[in-house]
Amino acid sequence: MRKSILFILGMLMIYLLLGNIYTNKIVIPDEAIRLRVIPHSNNKNDQMIKQQVSILLQDEMYHLLKNTTKIEEARSIINNNLDKLDMSINNLLTNKKYPYGYQVNFGYNYFPEKEYNDIIYNEGYYESLLVTLGNGSGDNWWCVLFPPLCLLEGTESNTIEYKFFIKEIIDKYF
Repeated sequence: MRKSILFILGMLMIYLLLGNIYTNKIVIPDEAIRLRVIPHSNNKNDQMIKQQVSILLQDEMYHLLKNTTKIEEARSIINNNLDKLDMSINNLLTNKKYPYGYQVNFGYNYFPEKEYNDIIYNEGYYESLLVTLGNGSGDNWWCVLFPPLCLLEGTESNTIEYKFFIKEIIDKYF
């Protein structure tokens, strides 16, 4: 009986997650922490640096938050690792001979309205880890850091790749 209920719940969760993936209708939960990287400009080098910083942060944040299930715990982990994240960003930018400064801020930061795949994400102040490179005048990249729904921005062909940790979620809860 218990196995039947767990199986049904598991199938329902898979259906809901896969349904979101296939319809591209990802809705950000009310209690979420975003990750945003704003480059100095839109020139090719600044956009490349933005991508490298975002990949670095996604990797580090994944390892820090992978076993986290509560937003309070995620906040604490982020706050306790800001110096480590700052050092990692600094090392990357130093190695790339990046000529501009940067800022790291964890708190409530402004996000402009964005329409993506027929979903409008309202402008406003959202809890987020924000990295601003140089004067922050370029097109930004962002994703949902917690819960781990990070998405990689679409390519020119307007495709997107969702990073869902379905196997880990199923292994963890079922």
